[in-house]
Amino acid sequence: MKKVHSFHIPVMGIGFTVDTPVKVAQYGMDSVISLVDDILLEKLRKMYSEKFEVPYNEITDKVQDFRAKRITSYLNLVNDLADKKFEDLKNIGIKKTDDLKAYINMLPNGASLKTEFKKLTEKGFNISEIKKWTIKNLVKGSIDVNIMTKVDKDNYVKGEKLSTEYNDAHAALRGFVNSKLNSSVVLSAGLNPRLYSYMGQFDDFYPTENGAFEKKIILKVSDYKSALIQGKFLAKKGLWVSEYRIESGLNCGGHAFATNGYLLGPVLAEFKEKREELKESIQELLNQELMNQGRVIPETPLVMKISAQGGVGTQEEHEFLINEYQLDSVGWGTPFLLVPEATTVDEKTLDKLAKAKEADLYLSDISPLGIPFNNLRDNTKDLEKEALINKGRPGSACPKKFVALNKEFKEKGICTASREYQHLKIKELDAQELPLEDYQAKFNKIIEKSCTCVGLGTSALLAYNLDTKVEGEGVSVCPGPNMAYYSNIMSLKNITDHIYGRDNMISRDDRPNLFIKELYIYIDFLKNKLDEVKKSITKKEEKYLLTFTNNMKEGVSYYKTMFCELKHVFEDIRDVILYELDKSDTTLNSIKLEIESLSVIN
Repeated sequence: MKKVHSFHIPVMGIGFTVDTPVKVAQYGMDSVISLVDDILLEKLRKMYSEKFEVPYNEITDKVQDFRAKRITSYLNLVNDLADKKFEDLKNIGIKKTDDLKAYINMLPNGASLKTEFKKLTEKGFNISEIKKWTIKNLVKGSIDVNIMTKVDKDNYVKGEKLSTEYNDAHAALRGFVNSKLNSSVVLSAGLNPRLYSYMGQFDDFYPTENGAFEKKIILKVSDYKSALIQGKFLAKKGLWVSEYRIESGLNCGGHAFATNGYLLGPVLAEFKEKREELKESIQELLNQELMNQGRVIPETPLVMKISAQGGVGTQEEHEFLINEYQLDSVGWGTPFLLVPEATTVDEKTLDKLAKAKEADLYLSDISPLGIPFNNLRDNTKDLEKEALINKGRPGSACPKKFVALNKEFKEKGICTASREYQHLKIKELDAQELPLEDYQAKFNKIIEKSCTCVGLGTSALLAYNLDTKVEGEGVSVCPGPNMAYYSNIMSLKNITDHIYGRDNMISRDDRPNLFIKELYIYIDFLKNKLDEVKKSITKKEEKYLLTFTNNMKEGVSYYKTMFCELKHVFEDIRDVILYELDKSDTTLNSIKLEIESLSVIN
């Protein structure tokens, strides 16, 4: 499917982009739905069915394979609603041209569709001609889905463990495959061999003779090595990755998968340099496996796209990423949280996000997955958590159990944010009779976890005035650090005009360049890692920290060369960028010396 926009809207949380395609697909914008919470999807399917007078039959948890069926039904409804809006937009009447004009006006400057439309309408508005042209030329945005591969809980019925295909991520995948969507599944959070092998059971993921797919695979990665390993693993199953979606390790929203100090610029440069090598080596493996399976081998080379996301905030950065690294698309996530026409955020959270400054946005340890998580300070879910701690009853009631993955105490698994787990863990801690300082540090780590699998979906329920009796009203929200520089609620036109340089929605003039911002965050991350091991550093920890530091130093060196050689880009901030790079280099040198001195002492 051809794209008309050079940006996409990535998945955000569980509920923030849950119905984004219904809002933006008719304008040719690609977006991604999270498939974590089938309970939320079922509630929204009921709501939308009532709103648009579509027959609704509830899929209860008594139905066999209810999770997959809920997901399929919701995705089918979203597809139908988006199709209806898109068809209405194309089949314009004399009194209904606003949506079509909005579609055209929001396209990038210089887009061929924009030029053609202008020519078509410069002598008047011939409805019949325009209708023919729109039907032939307009493109609907892709309705993609996201599966966090590690959120793949085992499931039980009457105490009996179900087979692996009923695990959460497996069922979500099946729900997507059984839907009407002709789109992509975005796989994030690393390699899950069982899930990847399961994908091989579905014909939709295999290419036709002319290289087309019913369902495509997008792999979200933070570095080239991860892309190569996972791409080859899938190719050996006969599965092709149609797009590698590179995300900054730390300058992003949601869970942050820090690299070993590999910065975004050098990572993108490696993909650019090795793009053909990656494509050819993986297609060779793929073709061999397709032949082994007796499947069709495509007659032409398959399409492999490269996109990036994480911290982009200006039209200049957007264009630079596309041109310098030959990207097919750039993801704009965090700013879209302030766009009610695109995302679903309740009013209180919207207000908190608009007011957020740097100090309100931090990398936390609240996620039950044990992965650093970008968090908004004093969000209502964390306040709810603190209230329970103050009552002497830390932990969540865990009503949904999507991340009940820890098996320390139970084979079935418990969520580390749950009351049950924290009670057992504190009991275990009490028995150790540790010194007060050590006890408090470990106690704080236990109770820090927050019920994000509920909190990240609640905002959608509140926004639509739906029942939150089970979930409670606490909202978790996971903006990237970029949120500090946006302070206004925006329309869809506002944000697209900002992306394409027709307007400026950034409310401050001190926003650092995206590469420099990521560099700051990585240096802070490295300092924190060093602080954690200062008292007794091991050889393994020393090696990790030195590798991390050296990789960052190489990244800074890459940026110095790049920014010195650039012409006609970032001219007004180049001196500031080079100054910050020199300063960061000095900081990294002192960190390296400190690591080496600690090694000698210990």
